[in-house]
Amino acid sequence: MAQINPSILSADFARLAEEAKAVEGADWLHVDVMDNHFVPNLTLGVPIVESLARATDTPLDCHLMIEDPDRWAPQYVEAGAGSVTFHVEAAAAPVRLAREIRAKGARASMALKPATPIEPYEDLLPELDMLLIMTVEPGFGGQAFLDIMLPKIRRTRELISKHGLELWLQVDGGVAESTIERCAEAGADVFVAGSAVYGAADPAAAVASLRARAETATASAAWACGH
Repeated sequence: MAQINPSILSADFARLAEEAKAVEGADWLHVDVMDNHFVPNLTLGVPIVESLARATDTPLDCHLMIEDPDRWAPQYVEAGAGSVTFHVEAAAAPVRLAREIRAKGARASMALKPATPIEPYEDLLPELDMLLIMTVEPGFGGQAFLDIMLPKIRRTRELISKHGLELWLQVDGGVAESTIERCAEAGADVFVAGSAVYGAADPAAAVASLRARAETATASAAWACGH
């Protein structure tokens, strides 16, 4: 089943609790954490995650676009995140970090920037609960979807199937009604959507529409046949 994770990077930061409630039909709430070092932008940190966790029943999916995630990622689990994503480009010991995140009770996820290939990390996949393929360069919301990432999504799905893993495959960046079906057909099953949800007149209806499009595309996708 397709999962839709609205990104609060596109929400009104002055009304985060209300914005979280506006998408209560979503599967997860995607929280982008940026440190102005790994990416050229600065956003939410641990205190905001703690506040959000108290304000919503929707589980939090924290995407850490930060340096030294080995040090900081466990704090986001403690703050209330149900899933924590670190960038492999920034992690010193990704297997150890994934195991620590899991040991603290959250789902462990690893993200790859557009230029980072999946193949060198094939042996790490069993250590993860989710893999995130960035479909824009991380750091800013509202960027255009990179079609050149579709073959990488397909290759990643093939590796997941090859090893028989129950690994979620997430895409983040430029996901909208015009792109979500291509992502689902290629193999993604978790979709981060920012402006496509929070820029809509009815965010909850936008979530439902995106999910329906993704599930229709998945139903006829080669990778999902017999899945």
